[in-house]
Amino acid sequence: MKLGARIFKTGIAIVLALLLAQVLHLPSPIFAGIAAIFAIQPTIYRSYLSIIEQIQGNVIGALIAVGFVLTLGNSVAVVGIAAIIVITINLKLNISNTISLSLVTMIAIMEAPGDQFIQFAIIRFLTIMLGILSAFIVNLVFLPPKYENKLYLRIATATEEATRWIRINSRHASEHTFLKKDIKKLKEDVIKLNQLYIMYKEERNYFKKNGIAKARKLVIYRQMIETTKKAIEILKRLHRFENDVSQLPEDFHLEIQHQLDFLIDRHERIMLKFIGKVKPQTTLEDDKYCLNRKELFSLFIAKQKEMIDEDDITFFHIMQLISFMIDYEEHLDHLDVLVTSFRSFHKKANEVNIEEPTQE
Repeated sequence: MKLGARIFKTGIAIVLALLLAQVLHLPSPIFAGIAAIFAIQPTIYRSYLSIIEQIQGNVIGALIAVGFVLTLGNSVAVVGIAAIIVITINLKLNISNTISLSLVTMIAIMEAPGDQFIQFAIIRFLTIMLGILSAFIVNLVFLPPKYENKLYLRIATATEEATRWIRINSRHASEHTFLKKDIKKLKEDVIKLNQLYIMYKEERNYFKKNGIAKARKLVIYRQMIETTKKAIEILKRLHRFENDVSQLPEDFHLEIQHQLDFLIDRHERIMLKFIGKVKPQTTLEDDKYCLNRKELFSLFIAKQKEMIDEDDITFFHIMQLISFMIDYEEHLDHLDVLVTSFRSFHKKANEVNIEEPTQE
């Protein structure tokens, strides 16, 4: 199990909150540590948004707690009613992420009213605020992980996995059960890719030129993810219609296999082109021998008489596969244009520094 940066940041934030509470001689410093847990975020931008919301939630919890204790007391039933109102207000203000901290603040203040209740409430409120501020400081000091690096490597890994399976399955060399499991894993990987993309998008740039370069990269990374999804869709169809593909006329089957090889080779070259490992205008000698979209569709139409009869559904299954291949190629065309333009112009501004994971 790998220990991520957020795990260490959470631990450090708790320690800092507890130490500051002890230095300031605040009673019950544990509440500062609890608040720090809720306030840790993976990016500086999210940390900024979080501290605003957490302060609002903390204020709501404190005001409701003070109001209920002064008017109705702190019986179990009153605490329950107060909790319902706190949750409702947070939801109405669209800050549902702060509900947990609001409730912690409310219970911390309502637990022990006495002669100096207002002073007690203020101290508890400030103790929890200290935990929130401690987490914010940790988020600022400790740099977030390199989301761009992680994003590209995750996309490249998912692409490599999908294209490898396409190459194997188009030759009917894959094991059905293992491929089914890997397709499910690839779908989960795409969900994680979208989450990483959002993390990278939320990272803030402090210089205008860096912001422009990042805007270009965001467009490319989004297209990379969409193109990888298209490759996975083709793999799903190959897996699902494996028997239909195997029954195709041999020349047509070989042409589809050759076309798939061309598409996935091109996909891999574009990924390498983006990080500067392939020249922007590079093409392979085999490219000119491959069919374009119109030629592939025309060949499919020409072969339909050999595939279809009154009870044969093979034609309709292969039609889906050809359709996804054409769609995949269109996405590759668009990605290629974006990457070639990116690598050909504004070279200094468009630097891409991807660090390969170290091998031990």
